[in-house]
This record gives sequence, C-alpha cells and structure tokens, in this order.
Amino acid sequence: MFRTALRNVFAHKARLLMTVLAVLLGVAFVSGTLVFTNTISDAYQKSSAKGFDQVDVAVRPESAADTGDTVGRTHKLTRPLLDKAAGVPGAASAIGVVNGFTAIADKDGKLIGGGFQSQGGNYWGDKDPRYPLTAGHAPHGAGEIAIDAETARRAGYEVGDTVRLSVDGPVLEPVVAGVFSTDDGNVAAGGSLALFDTPTAQRLFHSAGSYDEIDVKAAPGTSQNALRAAIDAVVLKGTASTITGKQLADDQAEQISTAMSGMKTALLVFAGIALFVGTFIIANTFTMLVAQRTKELALLRAVGASRRQVTRSVLIEAFVVGAVAAVGGLAAGIGIGAAMRSLMGTLGATVPDGPLVVSPGTVGTALLVGVLVTMLAAWLPGRRAAKIPPVAAMSSVHAKATTKSLVLRNSIGALLSAAGIAVVLYATTMNGSDGQAPMGLGAVLLIIGVFVLTPLLSRPLIAAAAPVLRVFGISGKLARQNSVRNPRRTAATASALMIGLTLITGMTVMAGSLQKSIDKMAGSAIRADYVVSMANGNSLSPDVEKKLASVDGVTDLSPLRNAPSRIDRQTEFLTGVNGSAIGKLTDLDVTEGAFTVGGTRVVVDSDTATSHGWKAGSDFRVSYEDGAKQSLTVAGVYKANEMIRGIMLDNSTLAPHQRDASDMQVMVKTSGGASDAAKDRLAKALGDNPAVKIQDKQDISDDIAQMFTLMLNMLYGLLAMAVIVAVLGVVNTLAMSVFERSQEIGMLRAIGLDRKGIKRMVRLESLVISLFGGVLGIGLGVFFGWAAGELLGSRMPTYELVLPWGRMALFLLLAATVGVLAALWPARRAARLNMLTAIKSE
Repeated sequence: MFRTALRNVFAHKARLLMTVLAVLLGVAFVSGTLVFTNTISDAYQKSSAKGFDQVDVAVRPESAADTGDTVGRTHKLTRPLLDKAAGVPGAASAIGVVNGFTAIADKDGKLIGGGFQSQGGNYWGDKDPRYPLTAGHAPHGAGEIAIDAETARRAGYEVGDTVRLSVDGPVLEPVVAGVFSTDDGNVAAGGSLALFDTPTAQRLFHSAGSYDEIDVKAAPGTSQNALRAAIDAVVLKGTASTITGKQLADDQAEQISTAMSGMKTALLVFAGIALFVGTFIIANTFTMLVAQRTKELALLRAVGASRRQVTRSVLIEAFVVGAVAAVGGLAAGIGIGAAMRSLMGTLGATVPDGPLVVSPGTVGTALLVGVLVTMLAAWLPGRRAAKIPPVAAMSSVHAKATTKSLVLRNSIGALLSAAGIAVVLYATTMNGSDGQAPMGLGAVLLIIGVFVLTPLLSRPLIAAAAPVLRVFGISGKLARQNSVRNPRRTAATASALMIGLTLITGMTVMAGSLQKSIDKMAGSAIRADYVVSMANGNSLSPDVEKKLASVDGVTDLSPLRNAPSRIDRQTEFLTGVNGSAIGKLTDLDVTEGAFTVGGTRVVVDSDTATSHGWKAGSDFRVSYEDGAKQSLTVAGVYKANEMIRGIMLDNSTLAPHQRDASDMQVMVKTSGGASDAAKDRLAKALGDNPAVKIQDKQDISDDIAQMFTLMLNMLYGLLAMAVIVAVLGVVNTLAMSVFERSQEIGMLRAIGLDRKGIKRMVRLESLVISLFGGVLGIGLGVFFGWAAGELLGSRMPTYELVLPWGRMALFLLLAATVGVLAALWPARRAARLNMLTAIKSE
C-alpha cells in the first residue's frame, strides 16, 4: 500500500501541484513570521545587552506609598546619594543619569527619529564611558550638545554645526560639540540621542540638582550582587531601590520579547487564515483524485485491502505532498523573513545588525504545520473512499451524494448559522471588551455554518445569474449547469474566496465607520480653531502658552494640564484649564448644572460623577500632589468622549499645588478662524519647531485617518495571501474538473461546440463560482462590520455605520477578476483537448 501511494503521487504530480503551492504559501507565511520576529528580537536583545555593559548596579527612585490621602510622589536621587553609592566598598565609579525627550531637526527642519525615539540625556564629565566620542569633545554649557554618530550621518551634521532642537516646546539652537557611538536600542531602531552637560540636562528635564538614575560600576573581583548589597546598606529604605545590571538586561530582553509577541501573534493569525483557506483546496483536490480513482481503490478492496489500508494510502499521499510543501515553504519562509527585515530598512526603520535566526522550533513548526494541515484535510476524502463497497464503486453507483447526507448537512449548517447569528446579536448588547469573546465565538460559528450550507445556497444564488448567462448562449447555459452539478465542490471552491473577502469587507466597514465617528467627535466637541501638542505626545512647556497668547489674532486659548490627586481614597487625574476660556473652546453636552469652571467650581464627566455618586452641586474633598487638601464643588456634569474627559478645574486653583507644571496640549481660537495665515503665525511664534504639532479639526481627523489607512493597507497586504491561495483553489478545481469531464468536453466538440465556446464555458463557470464566493463574503463582512460597530458604539457615542459602497463594488470586481484569471489555463487546456481521444477516455 505504501508503494501504491507513492506511485499515485508521482502519477498525479501535475494535479497535486496547486495543492503543494497552497500549502507552501501558508507554511512560508508561518516560517517567515517566525524567522523575522526571532531575528529582530535577537538583534534588539543583543544590542540592549551591550547598553548595560557599564552598569553593574542601578539605583532608581521609588514612589511614596499610595495610601490614604497621599498622592504617589517620586523621591529624588541627589548628589549626596550618588557620592555615597560611589564610596561603598567594591564600587569603581558612579554616574548620575538624566534623560528625557529631545527632538532634533535635520537641515531641512524635519524631525529626526519619528518623535517617540527622540531622546536626550546627559554626558558625564569630559569622558563618559557609556558614550565613546568619535569626534569633537564633551559638551559644556547650554550652548553645546553631543549627538550620536548615526543621527549625525543621517542628518549630515558635523562638529561645529548649529542644530535646532526642542525639549518641551521652545526651540533651542546649540552647537554640535561632539559625536559619539552608542548601543542604545532607540538609536538602533532609527531614533536620535542628544546629550547635554549634566547641569543643562537637569535644568531642561525638570530635575535640577537630581538624577533619574545612578549607575554604579563594580571594581574588579566584586560581583553585582555583592555591590548591590553594599549599596542597599547606604540607601534610605523607601526612597530608592537597586537592581543589578544582569537583571536590567534580562528585563529589557523580556520587554522586547513581549513587544515582538504581539506582532508575531498578528502575523501568525493571517498565516493561519491562509492555511485554513488552503485546507479547502487540499480537501477538494483529494476528493476529486479519490473520485477519479474509485475503480482502482475498489479493485484494491476486492483483492484484499482493508478500509484502513485504503484510508492509510490516501493519508500517505497527503503526507508526501505535505512534506514536500513544508520543506519548500520553510525555504521560502527563510527568504521572506530576510526580505521583511530588509524591507524595514527601506521603510526607514533601522534594525540592529545581527544574523538571520532560523531556530529548531521554526523548522519543526513549519514541517509539522505543513504535514498536519495536509493530512487533516485529506482524511475525510480518504475515509469516504474507504466506506464505498467494492462492487458499488466498480459500477459507479456511488457517484452522487445521497439525499439523506445532504439533508443532514443542511440541518447541521442551519443550526450552526442560527447559533452564530444569535451569539453575535447577543454580543452587540454587551459593553466594550465584555462582548469581544462572545462575538468572536459567534463569528466562527456563523462562518462554519455558512460554509456547511454553501452547497444549498449555491443553487438559488447561481440561478440568479441565469439571465446574464443566457446572453452567452449555449456556453453560458453549460457554465451554469456545471456550477451546480457538484454543489459540494462549488461550495469548497467558493468558500476559500468567501473567507478572505469576509475579513477584508468587515475591516473596511469598521475603518470607514470609525473614521466617520472621529470626524463627528472632532467637529462636535471642539470649538477651538487649533490644538497645539508635542509630536510624541509628551507634555509642553508652559512657555508655549505664553508665546501663543502674544500672537496677533488669538482671541481665546486654554492649556490642558494633567495632575494626579486623591479623591475618596482613589487616584484621579485632574485636568487644569483656563476657566474663563474653556467654554468657548469646547462644545460638550452638559447633562446637569452649568459648564462653569473657576475658583473651587469644577465640571466632571458623567462616568466619573456616577462612580463617585456626584451630581451638580455636590461637594468633594481633593488631596493634591503636594499633600494639600481642598473642597471643590461640582458645577456641572458633561458627556465625555475619547478626546475630552475627566475633572476640569481652573489652572489658577491647580498651579500652586504642582511642582513642575506642564501642558498636554493648548487649545487656540483665532479671530478669523482656521486659515493658513493663522497657522503660520502660530508656527513662527514657536520658532517653526518640528517637534510641535499645530492641528485644526481636519488635521486631527486626517491624522487618525492616516493611522487607520496604514493599518488597513497592512491588513489588506496580509490578507492578500489568503486571496492568492483562494485563486490557486479555483485554478486547481477547474483544471481537475476539465480532466474529469474530458469525455464530455470531447462530445461537445464533436457535436459542434468550437474551441472558443469551450473556453467561454470554463471561464464563465469560474466567474460564476468566484462571484458566488464574493457575494457571500461581502454579505458576511457587512454583517460582522455592523456587529463590531454596535459593540464599539457602546463606548463611542458618535459611532455611525458607514457602508463603503465603492469599496464593496471594487471587492466584487476583484472576485470577478479572480474568476477570469483563474480560468485562463484550465480553459486553454480544455479547448486544446483532442475530441476523439477525449471521447475514448474514461
């Protein structure tokens, strides 16, 4: 039986090619994902580990106990503590570390490092072991900085050049005193690092006279644990904590691994979708192969082969096919992993140097996935073939599915579909994250139910295309009949395309609806003409508000300033605003009282008010971050949204209790409304700072739309793999169908249907099947998009369902194009059949 199975594989290698390709693509996606994420993770871990070479023990500040009315505050690391740490037995040296956000502009005025990777810090003395100088000297005074070599290379800066940069809003223009090398992971990822001398860094990063961390280097012969114990003895308990350099490196490696796991999971989900779609092709292929070899299998049964042996022979064929596809997929996946790493470089994302990582786990996973998927998909056709009695198989009375089997299938499909719809509808009544799991379960049940029902659905839906097919004469009529002749095969072929289009349509509906809700939110909640903020989301200096207030045409402005507090033994963040102007800059729906902010009168969003049991006129006691307490009165309650929420009070009330006041954003209203001229005046007042964003309402919406568009395009690209696999399925089904119907096609040719008619028949059959899958996929996608929107609507009041009719028409056109392209080779093959040879074939 083993030799028989191998001979069958070689005998049908052309017909198995598409199956091999489908499995190969899925395995390539899986192995490519594992190679890519393992390579990137390994490179970052090794790079970050180098960054801790100069740290044997790190001293970090601790927060005050978060109990009672005490607001969590962070203790400061001072110079006396640094001197104590440097003087303990076993310490060779100690460095006070200061860091914060620093945005550097290139020579064209554009931000380097994308904002989030733009970092700043301090250069320790004249020779900092962390940052070896490659040119120039250490920075001294506020007018000098040192920059990393990679940033200098990318921006074209040299020692002596003037650089425009920003820490929290105002523009600074120091001179490049030195260029240094570094193993900093942010720089390796394409960011920038600017270093000031220590006093300047302390002043700029709001930590005058103190440090963010103290790094201690051990003397030769002293272990990290011994040094840590010695430092613990001189550190006042509760003010600072210590950690070894090894633990820092391990924690960093774990963080990198955790960060990469999200990307790995997302990519593997799409690889799983491609493999799932591939199972339809495999099942189709083996079903048709088994059907074509029914008499051969019956003969094996007649000469003594058992049912198990017949099933085993089919599974052996599947094993060989899966193994070949898995090996090819692994090789292709290694190439994909290397290509994805190179692609990151072309997109501007720098990755640390390191070897391509192909772990034993990746190899094992690729081989296991390829073989298992193929064997599981082939098991049912093999089992079905083994159950056919030899005499029945030889006389071909087994060919059609019994009415009983179809009724059972339709009953199961109807039950699964109904259960799926019911669970999805139930999930739409739930709030936020609570409904995600039920909705996912319902979606799976519905997709499986529709797949099981697809043979039943194929007849009426394909029949609806009959009027159009009549235009093509006898070829159209034959195409329609061929499409419904074997509904199970049509269902499996169409379902592969259906799944891909379901996901694509559902995501498109959600993205369009979310964008519409964001537009409504920005338009309805904000009256301000502009919102000014930092490019990386960090806080702004209070100087920004002062500079904007002096600009001609500015009528009203208000900073939004966050500050921690304790209310009813809970931590609550207060939002400081300009009480006299905030009502003119926002348009929030007030449900109780009046929108009045000033003195001890505050406004609160409805969720916060409900959680504390407040209403208009309620008094409550707040404990500020400096420990001072005050009674405040709720003047009004408003409906929150994703942009504005929380407890708003006047900055004149909040400011005396803040140590380092900083603004998250500043809202600005101008006399002439939003215009290019007004925006230019605001930008010039801030020194044309590349780190500061000045956005009107449309800019805010476009910013979010850009994020959605980027995510959607990435998802389209990932789902393209599933669509390609579905195309292979249509090609494979048609090619094998042509082979199966060779005698019939020869007879059609003999009675007068020309080659063009044969080609047209095969193409129309492919088109009908593809459009059938497209209609099902788009319909399910719209339903899932609506359901997910209902779930989001519970947390986003402005959510509104938007049906992208243009995109859906494009998806239907894509399905039609898939059908036309997939039929090119099978149609040509059918037309070239020799009619006499075909008529004589069995």
